[in-house]
Amino acid sequence: MILSGKEIRERLNTDIFIEPFDESRLNPNSYNLSLANELLVYDADELDMKKENTAHRIEIPPEGYLLQPNRLYLARTAEYTRTERLVPMLEGRSSVGRLGLFIHVTAGFGDVGFSGYWTLEMFCVQPIRIYAGVQICQIYYHLIEGDYEPYTSGKYQHNTGIQPSLLFRDFQETETR
Repeated sequence: MILSGKEIRERLNTDIFIEPFDESRLNPNSYNLSLANELLVYDADELDMKKENTAHRIEIPPEGYLLQPNRLYLARTAEYTRTERLVPMLEGRSSVGRLGLFIHVTAGFGDVGFSGYWTLEMFCVQPIRIYAGVQICQIYYHLIEGDYEPYTSGKYQHNTGIQPSLLFRDFQETETR
């Protein structure tokens, strides 16, 4: 079951934490999150899952930044969220998708207990100029049933910025066993 906008408001500061929160961004069954002012771009054209891939930061200037097709851009939400006893989910806004900008390639599913900024995997089908502060995606919440262990110590928990892939750590853990 997905929570309504009224239920999201009701659960603020108990099960749902959004900082900063702006009432005008509350929708019938979601809340709009905005784009922070930075991007992360991998340095190499060929990425390796077993290795830490280097990347560089790009600040989005006031006049915007032009994204290019066939390039992955990592970004983050300007809002820090924390969720308890609910499963957070992230989707792009339809207005953004209609411009050919995908804001998450595969990672729109959050874990119960997640706390941090959401890293966005942005990809465009044609050049598009983006701006910091634009309401780029929406978060919504599912109820969870049954016993569960909250996400408390995962590799992306309590992040403070854009998170590149840390998949290489899984290989390191496997190799040390």
